[in-house]
Amino acid sequence: MSTNGGFADSSANKLSIVSTVIDAGLAFARGRPKSGLLLLAAAALSTRIPGIGTATSILLRVIHRLR
Repeated sequence: MSTNGGFADSSANKLSIVSTVIDAGLAFARGRPKSGLLLLAAAALSTRIPGIGTATSILLRVIHRLR
């Protein structure tokens, strides 16, 4: 049984949240306020639903590439 498994999961989740907030800032800087707000909401939800911010970032990147 690993004693630091929870710490590693917590660190990965915090990194995911920070990454999503950075993506939100970039979206605002690129003139995409709707994407920025969606990413900020996903970052906030990431505290309860791990991975939702990363999934949202990936989905938005795919959508913007297909346009």
